[in-house]
Amino acid sequence: MSKKILITGGMGYIGSHTAVSLVSEGYYPILFDNLSNSRLEVLDALNSITKEKLVFVHGDICDKKKLIEVMTEFHIDAVIHFAGLKAVGESVVKPLFYYENNVGGTITLLNAMKECNVKKIVFSSSATVYGEPKYLPLDESHHRSATNPYGQSKIFIEKILEDIALYQGFSVVNLRYFNPVGAHKSGLIGDNPLNIPNNLMPYIAQVSTGKLDKLSIFGFDYNTPDGTGIRDYVHVVDLAEAHIKALEYIMNNDGISSFNIGTGQGYSVLEVIRSYEIASGKSIPFKFHDRRPGDISECYASAEKANRILGWKAKYNLEDMCLSSWVFEQNK
Repeated sequence: MSKKILITGGMGYIGSHTAVSLVSEGYYPILFDNLSNSRLEVLDALNSITKEKLVFVHGDICDKKKLIEVMTEFHIDAVIHFAGLKAVGESVVKPLFYYENNVGGTITLLNAMKECNVKKIVFSSSATVYGEPKYLPLDESHHRSATNPYGQSKIFIEKILEDIALYQGFSVVNLRYFNPVGAHKSGLIGDNPLNIPNNLMPYIAQVSTGKLDKLSIFGFDYNTPDGTGIRDYVHVVDLAEAHIKALEYIMNNDGISSFNIGTGQGYSVLEVIRSYEIASGKSIPFKFHDRRPGDISECYASAEKANRILGWKAKYNLEDMCLSSWVFEQNK
């Protein structure tokens, strides 16, 4: 019988791509989302891609009663937890809002799991838990110290998960994403935020089609070759595949493990712009601004542990990421 996987934030960018990978690997995903930063029409796109009628439940991770109802009705085997607020800049302005939703919502989810005896969870963590890098590439043993409330919320959740793995018998994998970008090859799902994008590539994509006038680059005086920030970008389909590997791992291993999910290659903002211009054939106008609070100059991963233990490795390069993003942007 297919394993039933509850995906919190399942209608979102990463959640939707992971749902496609789950179906292709024989799992039965249940999509749980409050649609605060996602769209209902994603469900039609997922049904078209998978040739299945996926289950969607409108709900919030702060609603324990609803979570218990879903876990009981569908006999959930494991949870992939994406749901949460994710904008660094907004978190600096609204820290309590982030702690209430991200940390408080996760505690509610874990309590519901405990009551339903569901003790396997893959958590959507982030490279922000490393703060200002002390060395590069970043590996999983790097000290955790976030530079913003969003990153702090991820650290708090990781620590909570450590305790429930140690004292409550949960099996946990933290996947520390670097910068997910790109879109599914069908062009039907991709990064499509409800409001003005907070992340680089969807913003570039909207500039490329004229929906936005120009890109704002925050920081031009970093200690990098071209003065702009360097990040490790990973294709969202590669990231979705990492969740399949993580699920397989928690089905067969107890305790808690953390894995970086990135390519190990850093690209500057200007390099990403140039690559997108090649993929789209469009010019991307931009304007420099001062650095934002909480931003860091350079961040890229060592993904050796994920490769060695999970058997996961990124397949797609920056050109693939930009081209798939462009195809999706034209289809929206």
